[in-house]
Amino acid sequence: MTAERDGEADTGVSTTRKTFAILEALKSEEGLTITEITERTELPKSTVYRHLATLTDMGYVIEREGGYYIGLRLLEISEQTRNRKTGYTAAKRKVFELGQETDERSLFVVEEEYDAVYLHRYGSLADTMIGKRRPMHSLASGKVILAEWDDDRVADFVERKGLGRHTSNTITDPDALAEELDRVRKQGYAINDEEYMDGLCGVAVPVHTPDDELLGALGLFGPASRFTEDVHEEFVSRLRDKAGEIRVTLAYG
Repeated sequence: MTAERDGEADTGVSTTRKTFAILEALKSEEGLTITEITERTELPKSTVYRHLATLTDMGYVIEREGGYYIGLRLLEISEQTRNRKTGYTAAKRKVFELGQETDERSLFVVEEEYDAVYLHRYGSLADTMIGKRRPMHSLASGKVILAEWDDDRVADFVERKGLGRHTSNTITDPDALAEELDRVRKQGYAINDEEYMDGLCGVAVPVHTPDDELLGALGLFGPASRFTEDVHEEFVSRLRDKAGEIRVTLAYG
């Protein structure tokens, strides 16, 4: 982000961008001083000070001994987002049950702006992953969502987001992705074969509402050594059961 001249008036979209630049800096490393925030955002110190004053006054940022932290007020907003749809709450329960029953990390993912977003997760560091955005083409849950789309929307996704390589197994060719999505549609589930991170595998199924609207993707992931072909079948069965229970919950309460 380019630096603003010190003292220049903050107006419109520019003001909003600066506010979120500060919040993004604090998200990456809390406890930063005004000087450190200035260095990370490339904004003038006076601008950073004004925005921090407003954010602290509203409770979105707190100040402790010269360091600034994201306030719990933002948690209210995030919880509202996670509870936006009734199905999201039902999915949270099933994510917990899956983790308890399989002793693996479980998750519920939704799509936003062509990114896979963790809405619920069970397992190590679960809370720190909520809201994290991941490339859809390299996750089992992301491929499940992509498989629900028509060819035009998938092509738009590829054009806008690209197919970046994360491991040697990542699908980076549009034709290969199309073949993979056809396979996902036929079998009703997707597999991540160390496509986002070496040594990490996953499996996911779609979750639909009673009206056949895609709610999100329910998945399990863990070390590649534990995600053998036989285990995939067991996990897919469990995931389908939980996805079906979410659908029933939405239909009958």
